[in-house]
Amino acid sequence: MLSRVADSVYWMSRYLERAENVARFIEVNHNLTLGDGDELSQQWEPLVYITGDHEHFSERFGAPTRDNVLQFLAFDRENPNSIVTCLERARENARSIREVISMSIWEQINKFYHMVLAAAKAPGVVYNTPSEFCERVKTIGNTLVGMTDTTMSHGEPWHFARIGRMIERADKTSRIIDVQYYLLLPTTSDIGSTLDVIRWSALLKSTSALEMYRREHGRIVPAAVADFLILNRYFPRSMHFCIVRAQESLRLIAGSHTGTFHFRSEKIVGRLRSELDYTHIKDIVERGMHEFIDDFQTRLNDLGAAIYSDFFLQSEAT
Repeated sequence: MLSRVADSVYWMSRYLERAENVARFIEVNHNLTLGDGDELSQQWEPLVYITGDHEHFSERFGAPTRDNVLQFLAFDRENPNSIVTCLERARENARSIREVISMSIWEQINKFYHMVLAAAKAPGVVYNTPSEFCERVKTIGNTLVGMTDTTMSHGEPWHFARIGRMIERADKTSRIIDVQYYLLLPTTSDIGSTLDVIRWSALLKSTSALEMYRREHGRIVPAAVADFLILNRYFPRSMHFCIVRAQESLRLIAGSHTGTFHFRSEKIVGRLRSELDYTHIKDIVERGMHEFIDDFQTRLNDLGAAIYSDFFLQSEAT
């Protein structure tokens, strides 16, 4: 498989997943702040921390009002993580690999991109009713995941797409957990309050996890929520689940037997998966949630760099 194709499939999938996750964060935050007014900038500022673009946002927009944050996250072409930029890049990658993706995938991505462009021309509508826009982004994103699974052969291109989606999803889940612990709860007096429960419920909603969490745990308990989103083996947006699936696809691409590896990327993801397999939420809390998440994100970055070196760069040189 050509490195160009593998690289484009991988990043197409990552950008699509990133756009959907940004829409999830916007929608849940909007629902949390209904009736509070735009002047409560502290309610919108955490969103730019989730994507790691707070410094870039401050330079360009200053005050993190609702409209400024929505413009930055949804329609700002100078923001590399905005919905419109992610879809533009996903579309560019999809265009270059039309020989390996189905026509239905290409057409859906094209429609997705133009839908967001049309919304960007009338941003006031989105500012007034962001939930409707975000719901459309989520629906199309889920449709594309389904199309990828049902209209592409599950060979190497499909596995690279799944790796990209799982790494991106694990990263965004970890970021929203980190933000909840350190930015949305500025004082210890909030912990255990009604507001605290509402925020943790919002966190679960942002990952479509509220219903499954309720069925497994019932009452909203912060430690149980963190456990569900970090270590659950079966929920498709948990960090653990994503790493397991990424490892499976890497192993099948590399042709390695279980418990062995040929490439550095396999070694990195294998070690990360093993630690998650044998970690308890108490261990994470004792170590420090922020420290754990920071280490996890660093290792995800290392994994992405290793995948590039092992599969994209290496193939270009041969």
